[in-house]
Parts: sequence; C-alpha cells; structure tokens
Amino acid sequence: MAKKGRKKPAPEEFRSEALAQALEKQDMAAVALALRNGTTIVPLIRPGARDNPLDGGEVWTYRDPNTGEIALLLFSDARNKPANLPPGVGIYSAAWLKAFLTTHRERITTVFLDIAGPHPMQAPPEELLKALNA
Repeated sequence: MAKKGRKKPAPEEFRSEALAQALEKQDMAAVALALRNGTTIVPLIRPGARDNPLDGGEVWTYRDPNTGEIALLLFSDARNKPANLPPGVGIYSAAWLKAFLTTHRERITTVFLDIAGPHPMQAPPEELLKALNA
C-alpha cells in the first residue's frame, strides 16, 4: 500500500496575499504590516535540503556590475519572479527577513519588492528593518 503524504506546495503556489494587496495600493505602511505579520518569497541559488528543516537554502541577491551595489529581491508571489532569476524560491517569515537584513545591512543597499511588477516598490533596508521592529 502506498503511503499517503501531504503534498508540498509547488513554488508557483507560494504567495502572500497581504503583501500583494499592499503593493497594489503602493502603501508603505501596509507593506510594512504585511512583511511584519506574514511571509515573503525569496529567490534561491540553492534550495534547502528536503530532509533537513534547518537548511533554508541559499538566498540569491543581485549585484550591479557597474557599481557593485547589492540588492535583495522579495516577491509577493512566486509567479512575479522574472524567469531570468534562479528557478528556486523560498517562503520566509518576518523573523527571517529581519535577521537577514540585520546580518547583511552593511552590504545590501536596497530591497526591491516585485521588481518586475505588477506593482513594484523599492525601499532601503533600514526602512524595512524599522518596519519589522515596530
């Protein structure tokens, strides 16, 4: 008899409705609230090992070839991630985002939310950290 297990969601099913609505309104206070109380989708260079819940994978960041500045890209929906980014995605909590931005605040110069649309926004990491700490 085959074992019945819960099917893991496909990456295309990863979505934060609250973040999507906040970005649609272009309301930074609502974006902050959605990030603080929900999840966000992050592109991964390497997904985490399925049998190791402590392995969250390796986050992909964008480095501008002209300036060397580094940007973190966050998405409200895995379907909003451009195809030219690594195919893997992870869904992460506010606690993870706060820890990641705190750890890398000296290197990350900006954070793009849904960079390819439909409702892109951009914020400095310090602004998002303030929102996450509120």
